[in-house]
Amino acid sequence: MSKIQMTTPLVEMDGDEMTRILWKMIKDELLLPFIDLKTEYYDLGLEHRNETDDQVTFDSAEATKKYGVAVKCATITPNAARMDEYDLKEMWKSPNGTIRAILDGTVFRAPITVKGIEPTVSKWKKPITIARHAYGDVYKGVEIKVPGAGKAELVYTGEDGTEIRETIHEFDGAGIIQGMHNVDKSIESFARSCFKYALDTKQDLWFATKDTISKKYDHTFKDIFQEIYDAEYAQQFEAAGIEYFYTLIDDAVARVMKSEGGYIWACKNYDGDVMSDMISSAFGSLAMMTSVLVSPQGYYEYEAAHGTVQRHYYKHLKGEETSTNSVATIFAWTGALRKRGELDGNKELMEFADKLEKATLDTIESGTMTKDLALITTLENVNAVNSEDFIKAIAERL
Repeated sequence: MSKIQMTTPLVEMDGDEMTRILWKMIKDELLLPFIDLKTEYYDLGLEHRNETDDQVTFDSAEATKKYGVAVKCATITPNAARMDEYDLKEMWKSPNGTIRAILDGTVFRAPITVKGIEPTVSKWKKPITIARHAYGDVYKGVEIKVPGAGKAELVYTGEDGTEIRETIHEFDGAGIIQGMHNVDKSIESFARSCFKYALDTKQDLWFATKDTISKKYDHTFKDIFQEIYDAEYAQQFEAAGIEYFYTLIDDAVARVMKSEGGYIWACKNYDGDVMSDMISSAFGSLAMMTSVLVSPQGYYEYEAAHGTVQRHYYKHLKGEETSTNSVATIFAWTGALRKRGELDGNKELMEFADKLEKATLDTIESGTMTKDLALITTLENVNAVNSEDFIKAIAERL
């Protein structure tokens, strides 16, 4: 059988622990037999990041700007225990955070739906995609523990010396203060990424904040979205037959619970953090989620939304059998290959991505799945298999 040819490489970002083992299995069993796979390879495993003083992470993000499409394996964000375990020079930052900042992107996460893994919200029939703004707010918050009575003020001093001053609170005893910020440039990128992704996937876009209470902070988000939509995207949305609308976050939650799904829900940073966990849990599992970073310039980075499955990796190192769910990692590859095919006009590559996704879901629906899914499926007489046998069962079907 002649292999599917690629014209432009993908940026391939390898990762850590059990997901790194799955990464190789997926390539060997599901990709290389069918595709003349062209990638520009970057090893984002923690040892190599440490050796290069994390330069490899920056290089992989710049390569994504060059080629437009990347696929990333799950990686370790080190804590104190990892510092000792890997003998690190320093506590390197999250690779996802570094790449996100360089590409100025928004993360879109959606559940992978499959027969037998039913959402806990009975009305949901189609995936709900969360678009999470990934800059600022409480994640860059500055906090003070107030020791006692006194006056707290919010002060801005301009470069020209002009001053804006607001009283936060006159304390008559101990308390707490938090100051947070965002910048128009980042909100504009967030808005454009959301509009672009809605057009790419032909889905309605909802955006929700609490502008009735936060009359300047949240209202700025609402205004920037509306201005960009009216000036740049309204006609494109109309032509595509999709809708953009703004609603309050509490109204959005009520509507989401009663909806059938099938749309993008754009959220500020904290809201997106919380709601993406709610959506993934209600649909079944973090291992059954797609995740793609989209920048307004048209760069795409596909990844698995979960961690490196450390516990399974330690079992694997002892030679013990594991049953690790590889679906999210397979779908990171299919997402990247489909986008590469779309940008290059390579229909064969796009069709291959569709077929691999179908083979993966058909394998689960036929009753062959990893243990995490076997525990929550409504299917009867299921065959719970190990990590490698699951990938081999998909390969057979493919």
